[in-house]
Amino acid sequence: MLLQLDPAATVPLYRQIRDQIRQLITSGALGVGDRLPPSRELAQRLGVHRTTVANAYADLTADGWIAGHVGRGTFVSESPQAIHPERGRGASALPPYTATLENGYLWSTLFADQPADDPLDFLMADVTAAADRRVISFTTARPADELFPVEEFRRATSEVVRRDGRTLLQLGPSDGYPPLKEFLRQELAREGIQATDRELLITNGCQQALDLVRKVFLRPGDTVLLENPVYPGAIQTFNGGGVRCLGVPVTETGVNLEALETLLNQQRVRLLLLTPSFHNPTGTTLSLDARKRVLELAARHQVPVVEDNIYSALRLRGRDLPPLKALDTHGLVVHLDSFSKVCFPGLRVGWLTASEPVIERLRVAKQATDLHTDQLAQAALAEFGRRGLLTKLIKRARTLYRARLERLEAALAVHFPEGVTWTRPEGGMSLWVTLPAGLDAGALLYKARERQVLFAPGRFFYFQAAQPNTLRLSFPCVKEKQIEQGIEVLGGLIKSELRQRRPAERNTRRRARVALV
Repeated sequence: MLLQLDPAATVPLYRQIRDQIRQLITSGALGVGDRLPPSRELAQRLGVHRTTVANAYADLTADGWIAGHVGRGTFVSESPQAIHPERGRGASALPPYTATLENGYLWSTLFADQPADDPLDFLMADVTAAADRRVISFTTARPADELFPVEEFRRATSEVVRRDGRTLLQLGPSDGYPPLKEFLRQELAREGIQATDRELLITNGCQQALDLVRKVFLRPGDTVLLENPVYPGAIQTFNGGGVRCLGVPVTETGVNLEALETLLNQQRVRLLLLTPSFHNPTGTTLSLDARKRVLELAARHQVPVVEDNIYSALRLRGRDLPPLKALDTHGLVVHLDSFSKVCFPGLRVGWLTASEPVIERLRVAKQATDLHTDQLAQAALAEFGRRGLLTKLIKRARTLYRARLERLEAALAVHFPEGVTWTRPEGGMSLWVTLPAGLDAGALLYKARERQVLFAPGRFFYFQAAQPNTLRLSFPCVKEKQIEQGIEVLGGLIKSELRQRRPAERNTRRRARVALV
């Protein structure tokens, strides 16, 4: 198997390997049942780290092109086109960095920029994996769809269509469907946020909200501070448009305030993005004193703070804390929230709360993007909330997720070896695991996939100084029995990796002693 890598290319090496193997399969150079080299052997041939090959194999496995078999190796799948018909042997399989136009120009020369990675592709792939009941997936932080009251939501939707169907199917206001805005204003007031109608904007989920904020506040060359690690969607959003992203480390108690203050003193910062409650991916929460300190620093340096609040409704233990927006006396907080973590993420409805001049600029930017958010979805959610069904759903979710978090923590304590640590979240959907130094979560995932267990390696959440020995475990969609089974598998793999490493460490120490003598 002949592969050629270009270390100078903007395309990551693992994607070059992945795409070239896929091309060999679709061209017939690799046939069904052909065995691929072990990741360690191929890595040595190509002069890359084994994890690079492991990540390429992991993507190919997820897409159905290859399959690993314990004790036998990795082989070309029997029918990759049956899993992805559009990628069959008759289709073009040229990777994006070599695909050409008929006139010979490279497509890549016509793109405005080249994304460095595709972490959201990896995380979204879990939606497909979830359909396979054999797979135990801790990958994606999303609601458990078994909680969805589908019949109640159908009735709410039918009611708004019967009552206001002709209006809802027409164009609507860019800032949002008025009854939904009124419902949200009441909900915000319960959190201590007093917002007028002109201080609230409905968006297509939190991803669009982040994109609108970037467009309104940031120009090429501007500096934005992000938590590191952080939600991958924020990395994709703010890395675009020539914006300079700087990372603020996250500790067991949330964002590192000393590092934050240092960066604000040293850099000309235009924007700060924080998730104070149940941070994604670590699950950490800022204390009340820390929240007040963040606002003091923001006011001193006149830096707007974008507060990602999408997990705050999912407090599973401990006492409630006010959002930054409720404590803000200078009008510097732009508060972002969404229905996606508490109910029906497929509807893509979120909102932004900020001072009136900010919301007006965001509204104009949104109007240029999509005119307005889907009115039927907004109306159905407003009716669903008005009937008290949202409150009931959140209450049920808290009960279920608390039980699953406790089961996860108990399983970690039993099955993970000494030297592995993890955060203790008070809510949200995920906790963060740190493996002993020298272990690689990407390589661990490759082996875990063979045993039908998935998780999110920490590298997807870093944009600076990535820690390869970290990973995120999300628990809402994993039943308690599966949690125990999955953690037992991961614990066994970690113990095996540690056992394999000990002889190498002893040999290294022996060589060091010989060298000294």
